[in-house]
Amino acid sequence: MRITRTFDLLDRYKQLFLNKDDVFGVKQNGKWAKYSTNDYISISHQISYGLLSLGFQKGDKIITITNNRPEWNFVDMGMAVIGVVHVPVFASLSSDEYEFIFEHSDAKLIFISDKALYNKVIPAAKKSNKLELIYSFDLIDQVKNLNEIIALGKESAVYFKEEVEKLKKSIHEDDFATLIYTSGTTGTSKGVMLSHKNMVQNSLAAADVFKLTVNDRFMSILPLCHVGGRMGNYQTQYSGCSLYYAESMGTLAANMKEIEPTGFEAVPRVLEKVFDSIIAKGNKLTGFKKMIFFWAVSLGLQYKVKGDCGWWYEQKLKIADKLIFSKWREALGGKLRLIGCGGAALQPRLERIFWAAGIKVINMYGLTETSPIITINRQTKPDLKLGTVGALIDGVEIKINDDGEILCKGHNVMLGYYKNPELTEQVFDADGWFHTGDIGYLDENKFLVVTDRKKEIFKLSSGKFIAPQVIENKLKESLYIEQVMVIGEHEKFASALISPDFGFIKSWCDKNNVKYNSNADLIEMPEVYSLIQEDIMTLNKKSAKAEHVLKFRLVADEWSPNTGELSPTLKLKRKFITNKYQNLIEQIYSKQMV
Repeated sequence: MRITRTFDLLDRYKQLFLNKDDVFGVKQNGKWAKYSTNDYISISHQISYGLLSLGFQKGDKIITITNNRPEWNFVDMGMAVIGVVHVPVFASLSSDEYEFIFEHSDAKLIFISDKALYNKVIPAAKKSNKLELIYSFDLIDQVKNLNEIIALGKESAVYFKEEVEKLKKSIHEDDFATLIYTSGTTGTSKGVMLSHKNMVQNSLAAADVFKLTVNDRFMSILPLCHVGGRMGNYQTQYSGCSLYYAESMGTLAANMKEIEPTGFEAVPRVLEKVFDSIIAKGNKLTGFKKMIFFWAVSLGLQYKVKGDCGWWYEQKLKIADKLIFSKWREALGGKLRLIGCGGAALQPRLERIFWAAGIKVINMYGLTETSPIITINRQTKPDLKLGTVGALIDGVEIKINDDGEILCKGHNVMLGYYKNPELTEQVFDADGWFHTGDIGYLDENKFLVVTDRKKEIFKLSSGKFIAPQVIENKLKESLYIEQVMVIGEHEKFASALISPDFGFIKSWCDKNNVKYNSNADLIEMPEVYSLIQEDIMTLNKKSAKAEHVLKFRLVADEWSPNTGELSPTLKLKRKFITNKYQNLIEQIYSKQMV
């Protein structure tokens, strides 16, 4: 059946997947609990009746701040069928950011998942002049619970069933459906208004690429408040595929073995960590086993789409698969064949090695403002080229501006920024093209390559322009570098601030009998500095001379969204990092520095 609004998915379930008993799966008290098609449809409608009983009307706004779990979908659909605008918010924001969103969004109610989040959010909520209600998913003393709304909905269903059906008919695909706040790497978050059409058309495009079926299982990792996680959530449901929610990043491997998923979605940093973990295990091998392991890795790093490397390469790859790569897949559940990846630049080497291992990384590109997909790689040629972010989805256009900026038009482009017409006007030109702020080019006049954010490219004093993301991705090929920010605007050369991968460094120290007490000790050790310097010198050879990182400084902090150096989507917050480490930056470029 044709769907045009997000809640049409419920009717699709009713028509095509009525007997499905595991639409959603979630770990509860150590066991996987499942929710059926009937659960999904009935609970969602009970919430809609309950919200109408509480006085909510079409156009009102409700915030969710929660981990990934089935209840998110129940309230999402409960809002959608009555035209309430869903405002999903990251669980890792600061108090100031919550205060801004609570006031700016005009939301009247917040759904919070658990006690820890409630305690984090409540100080900001108390300062809001607009919030009227707070409900939780988990049971928390003296806090209203979602079950109360569900119970109210059951009691009032007889009064509101007809009204809900009328509201459904009144909702158009172009109506404002969700308000998503960008993670704000450089300043105040912006509220992006997306329509039903924006999200539905994007999800249909993704479903056509992933081609999941009712017999597949998909693991949800990206936060559902993230536009990519939201799109993945809907495209999975459209396919009738079962959706299971990972408990946390720390339990990812264990959850995969239990669930045996066909696929999952991730930002590049997740794939980097998975790969680093695999390599760490390889480094612990000895003798012939270690030699074979790294022979397979070396072979995988040369991978091209099937057939492009020739017959002899394919024969060697079959051997590598039998001896090594099959064990990788087994460690990831045994059935994994697809990973959706977006949100930041993906290292080409990771894309190649996963494809060589029989796991297709579907690289894509877009922004919150584009719902998100603009381009995506397919599973097969001719719409597949590794090292790019793929070809356009149907109904979307792009062009490359004179300065290299990527411009976009189509059904995926947002309605605008909430309560900010001036900013909306700034990102659309006179011909209606949306300016993405990203720099890129078309390979073979078809496949998009994104090189950097326009506002992040800087110029050295020599006049050479530097695209920091490209260099940062190369440097993160070192096992000893967790995060890195390249700097050097108006200076003679590029440098870097590095948050090391202390796990790998400590393993190296233990192996080489180097004593340490803390991270602060490690970054001061000449042995550690030399270890990272050697990798940087090797990696510099892959870049043009002007892009070489000539100096760097290590920091003892492990960068994360909670400590402020990374956005909730794990992108560098460059302004924050620059301010935090201003003294180190000054040291790097001091004339007295050796």
